[in-house]
Amino acid sequence: MSYNVIKKVIDLGDGRTIEIETGKLAKQADGSVVIKQGDTMLLATVVSSPEAKEGVDFLPLSVDYQEKYAATGRIPGGFLRREARLSDYEVLISRLVDRALRPLFPEDYHADTQVMISLISADKDIMPDCLAGLAASAALAVSDIPFNGPISEVRVAKIDGQLVINPTLSQLANASLEFIVAGSEFDINMVEGEAKEIQEAELVEAIKFAHEAIKLQVFAQRELAIELGKTEKRTYSHEHSNEDLKKAIYAATYEQVYAIASSASAKDERSAKFKEVRDTYIATLGEIDDITKGLAKKYYHDVEYDAIRNLVLDEGKRLDGRTTTQIRPIWSEVGYLPSAHGSAVFTRGETQSLTTVTLGAKDDEQMIDGAFINGYQKFLLHYNFPGFSTGEVRPNRGAGRREIGHGNLAMRSLKQVLPAEDENPYTIRVVSDILESNGSSSMATVCAGTLALMDAGIKIKSPVSGIAMGLITNEMGTKYAILSDILGDEDHLGDMDFKVTGTANGIVACQMDLKINGLSYEVLTKALDQAKEGRLHILGEMAKTIEAPREDYKPHAPRIITIRIDKEYIGAVIGPGGKIIQEMQRETGATISIEEVGNQGVVQIFADNKESIDKAVTRIKNIASKPEVGEIYEGKVKSIMPFGAFVEIMPGKDGLLHISEIDHKRFETMDGIFQVGDEVRVKLLDIDKQGKLKLSRKALLPKPESAK
Repeated sequence: MSYNVIKKVIDLGDGRTIEIETGKLAKQADGSVVIKQGDTMLLATVVSSPEAKEGVDFLPLSVDYQEKYAATGRIPGGFLRREARLSDYEVLISRLVDRALRPLFPEDYHADTQVMISLISADKDIMPDCLAGLAASAALAVSDIPFNGPISEVRVAKIDGQLVINPTLSQLANASLEFIVAGSEFDINMVEGEAKEIQEAELVEAIKFAHEAIKLQVFAQRELAIELGKTEKRTYSHEHSNEDLKKAIYAATYEQVYAIASSASAKDERSAKFKEVRDTYIATLGEIDDITKGLAKKYYHDVEYDAIRNLVLDEGKRLDGRTTTQIRPIWSEVGYLPSAHGSAVFTRGETQSLTTVTLGAKDDEQMIDGAFINGYQKFLLHYNFPGFSTGEVRPNRGAGRREIGHGNLAMRSLKQVLPAEDENPYTIRVVSDILESNGSSSMATVCAGTLALMDAGIKIKSPVSGIAMGLITNEMGTKYAILSDILGDEDHLGDMDFKVTGTANGIVACQMDLKINGLSYEVLTKALDQAKEGRLHILGEMAKTIEAPREDYKPHAPRIITIRIDKEYIGAVIGPGGKIIQEMQRETGATISIEEVGNQGVVQIFADNKESIDKAVTRIKNIASKPEVGEIYEGKVKSIMPFGAFVEIMPGKDGLLHISEIDHKRFETMDGIFQVGDEVRVKLLDIDKQGKLKLSRKALLPKPESAK
């Protein structure tokens, strides 16, 4: 059997290449490609239904990225031993691809469309996430599915002062910035990543650098489509239309909608008024079929879209009456929850986050067990968005893709200012519960997270704030308005959602999604400068609540002590089958973990009270040190002889407490003085040439008056 296999090679300019192959695998899909760089291979397929379902007026697009464990020579964990639901890491990559593709499908294309990307072979140092967007777009390019691409995604990083495209995993350890950038031949439409307090000009420079690499990858896809003969796309008709109805709705409702939009009403009041205008007009149409009713709602939505945008462009006025640069009122509070290790409430306008910080031990670290990335994570941030935050009835089904994405952006932001690993022994979990939402709850999470961390006494390097920026443009692109601190409606009806987080020193993370073509770097730079002003204003408001981390942790917060012991004593502390360490934990009430680092054992002792920690420290030091003459030990009676008792002062190290060294008074017999297992405080008097230990209890007791 013969295959019509076609390949294209993209030169990254530094000796590395990316290969696109089609015609060999998954030929029954509408489009299928294999992307290869080094030993990393991705299979991307796309399938779109021939027709749209009745009544669907949006694009039902699903994008799934999944890593096959066989790609890394591993067998999945868990009971089933097979790939299960997508991990958070896979969801985040799926979102990156979805956000890059979705804006470039035709607005009137409504057929069910599924993009699937699988990691089928992995090179441990070549990251697959920056190849996933290229793979998905190439699969669309070799299909007949309507798509206004191609696009591609690349990772851009600055390493030792130099910008690099798609750096290796090992190189990223030294990166001062790292962003995934997506775009077409002409425009950028998605950016996401993190940085170490960079300036706005550095971000723009990195995006420009990434765009040049994207152009080369787009050109290769165009060549592939031409060679395969896939330049003609399928014809479709997924929308009904009624131009007369559209004109009538505009004529009858535009002025009313514009007046409501300019009235600066509250969100609920404004929504009710808009709905009343719509329903009143539809009632005038009398008995109409479902298609006409659906068109009327669609055209009315277009009226709202145009009226709200024109209000901003013509009058510089927004739905809530603010100017384009004005930030909504802010209030915040820390220590709101008395039992949490740290807590904060942050409210900006009609968006509110209640955020908590919980401090845990090493055992609380999250295990990451993915095909490509596995290990442990000691900083966790979880974002929850319940239905009541927007006044909706919605079942709680756990975190969805949106929650995972928003939480990841906040996590990227806050991790940049956490203390260094050796300065922070805790596993930290931040949880943001959104209690109200009308725009940019992820940025509220960043602000609330900063406040809660400072309330918990975590010595962050600098406070972080975040702001969501919007953009409104006219059809010709000759007029635009950049909006600071956007509302939910402005996000929905605007052309850009650009979230920027940073300290007073610079940017630490950003996430940008564009819904239009043709955003100039001049506008992008202005948006970043305006965002900086907003960030600094928000930081000032936060400082009114708490300026710096608390000097100490809360009284009820757990404490962690780290001690280092010689490597040779690690086994003795753990004991056979973990017997010794488990016994210590049981008897002291502390949680103890130990790991080998270099030639030392690093022991972490975690407890919610000082007494437990002190007991555990004493026990471990007794095990991991040699007996020293003159030192005092808490021993345990192991056996009783006629001439004294043998007392264990360290595991496996017994000494003789002679009958004459028990007390200042004389004992004739050992009967009734001690029981096996009794704890006794003794001093080590001497170690003879045979290594035998001579102990004394008497030396620790005050002398009686007669002896004086």
